[in-house]
Amino acid sequence: MEKPHALVVPYPAQGHVIPFMELSHCLMDHGFKITFVNTEFNHARVVAALPKMGGVQEQIRLVSIPDGMAPGEDRNDLGKQYGTMGWAVEVAVKMGIRAAAVWTVTVSLCALLFHIPKLIEDGIIDTDGFPTTQQMIKLSPTMPEFNTTQLVWLFVGDRDAQRSLFRYLHECTQAAKLANWLLCNSFYEIEPSACELVPNIRLIGPLLAGRRLGRLEGNFWPEDPTCLSWLDEQPPRSVVYIAFGSFTIFNRRQFHELALGLELSNRSFLWVVRPDLTDGPSDAYPDGFEARVAGRGRN
Repeated sequence: MEKPHALVVPYPAQGHVIPFMELSHCLMDHGFKITFVNTEFNHARVVAALPKMGGVQEQIRLVSIPDGMAPGEDRNDLGKQYGTMGWAVEVAVKMGIRAAAVWTVTVSLCALLFHIPKLIEDGIIDTDGFPTTQQMIKLSPTMPEFNTTQLVWLFVGDRDAQRSLFRYLHECTQAAKLANWLLCNSFYEIEPSACELVPNIRLIGPLLAGRRLGRLEGNFWPEDPTCLSWLDEQPPRSVVYIAFGSFTIFNRRQFHELALGLELSNRSFLWVVRPDLTDGPSDAYPDGFEARVAGRGRN
């Protein structure tokens, strides 16, 4: 009997590619053949960061598609990146192929997005996602209250970027309703009230990276294993871990404030500093910072 074949298409961000890759490994362990689709830009990064051990290409087929952006265009510009992935579900439905929509974060956020039409109907937000008034609301009697100024799409960029993110998220939830399955990288015990608001959701989390030594994880940058021996020397629960995904950009002042805050914490820390984490030189640490934190900080 021929193996079932899954075409896996993540949103082009590190926080989506890694859990989608872990899901691919899980499906492969259950007999699936996997074709993993990245944008051409991210495909090149994933291939360049592949572990040196063999066998990965035979297990998961890595392919790429254009992202519609011009060469050299800023892939960290969130306003340009919001092209909904709902098209993948729509194509699958059109072709008569069974489809699963995968939600990489919490069920609570999924429940919020599925309630967007009701929030608009009740006059809590307008059709662009902006609150009509500042107020405390809750999605159900058993869910915690939150302020309408703290809606997730309001935490990025300017109003244009916020509007773009809102529309992207809303379009994704509409496309997800067309899928045969709605999967979420969470588990019931940590958010039971939210699960009751999305009764058709299937929980498959946590999808944890790093459990498959020497296997493809979908990293955009090569792993640095030199920190492992240092981590082994630290007491349990003593190290602060800091990472900001693949999009976040700091200006020099923000970068310095974070570095000095870590220094003043007097805690051991492991800080993931991407080559493009700042809008200036990647080595723009405060004067003397690396020497002062040597021994208790790795970055």
